[in-house]
Amino acid sequence: MAEDPREDRENEDPESELRDMLRGFLEGRGDIDPAQLASAAGLGADPAMVQALMAQLQQAFQRSEDGIDWSAAGQQAQALASRTAIPSTPGERSALEQALHVAALWLDEVTEVAALTSEPELMTRSEWAVASMPVWTQLAEPVASSFSDMFTRALEEQLGEPDEASRGMVEGAGRLMRNMGGTMYAMQLGQVVGQLAGEAVSGGDIGIPLLDGERHQAALVTQNVRDFGADLDIPADQVAIYLAVRELAHARLFRHAKWLRLHLLSQITESARGLGLDLGKVEEMVAGLDPSSDMRELQEALQRGDFITEKSEEQLAALGRLETMLALIEGWVDTVTAAATTRLPKADAIAETVRRRRASGGPAESAFAKLVGLELRPRRLREAAAMWQAVTDAVGGAGRDALWAHPDIVPTAADVDDPGFLVTRLTAGEAPQDDIDRALEELLGDDSGERPSGS
Repeated sequence: MAEDPREDRENEDPESELRDMLRGFLEGRGDIDPAQLASAAGLGADPAMVQALMAQLQQAFQRSEDGIDWSAAGQQAQALASRTAIPSTPGERSALEQALHVAALWLDEVTEVAALTSEPELMTRSEWAVASMPVWTQLAEPVASSFSDMFTRALEEQLGEPDEASRGMVEGAGRLMRNMGGTMYAMQLGQVVGQLAGEAVSGGDIGIPLLDGERHQAALVTQNVRDFGADLDIPADQVAIYLAVRELAHARLFRHAKWLRLHLLSQITESARGLGLDLGKVEEMVAGLDPSSDMRELQEALQRGDFITEKSEEQLAALGRLETMLALIEGWVDTVTAAATTRLPKADAIAETVRRRRASGGPAESAFAKLVGLELRPRRLREAAAMWQAVTDAVGGAGRDALWAHPDIVPTAADVDDPGFLVTRLTAGEAPQDDIDRALEELLGDDSGERPSGS
């Protein structure tokens, strides 16, 4: 008599059974087409994208450690950025190198913020994606972890409270599901960064310090600089110099104010802390989903950010502080760039193009905002730039730049609202010292470089 196959299944290790089931799905033997899963993950139906997702998920099942494997994001971003790459010519690279040289000289005339300690780089789209990925993963980590854990909670709800005999199996299955969820999210992030690589003209173009500041301090993306000026009736050399000035100003500021990078990234993390996925909304969407026809609806919901939880009052307050800091940074860069590019006949036209581009953002930037629930574009940029100009007019470039010496003396949102009070304070001469002034004097010492007595 033949053995009953059901007995074999009952004797199998449940974790192995789950692994086999998921592997069968990845090999196309499941009820859902892998192309539909890739589409729901926001990766489209491109066969290469589907193949990459399946390969990454298969690798996820082989991992014994927990946590998100961000290498999937890096590989996805690099592959996507490479697809549209057009090599630059030696002449284009030479012109951009000359533009960076001129930009450095012009910046020296309008700011005392020190020059960089390494040469600015000319990057391809793929190189920009690779160099910036560590910062993108840091920004995405809070929501990515929530997305990954969602898969585990869904499994636990299906299995219920495990007994002692099955606890190990459930933990192993939970690890598999977390790895699967983390890999899907990482692939989505990789797609967004790969698209951004086709839009960003420089390392600081998004407004945050995407380069590490040590190995990479400043960079121009050669192909994107060329594309930026393609539809403008402006000489290419003027466009290149203007964009080079902006990039070097941004990089110099973060190099000068050594506290600024960590401070800004900490503010971004604080504003994102606690964000996650609303499982109720996810379950409501999935409950009536027909995998054969409605995967597009799920994809669009993910891209709109429908499943991101509502921000708390604390998160909104942190986001307000972040927006102010981003506006201060971008406003300073705008003010310094305007002063450094007065020799360019078309500087105002290029500046207006930059402002319009920054205000609207690109499709990939919007996708990132939805993916992590965080908008990185400051809304009060014009007001911040006007404040920095007022400070420059009152105390000069050196006095303006000295305000970046310490986070406690950087202008506030109130200063952006009413620069007059800040200008009055800076020009008061013998005004009484406040606690911040005294603390800075003790920290920095006098002009001779000696520390105050008693310190």
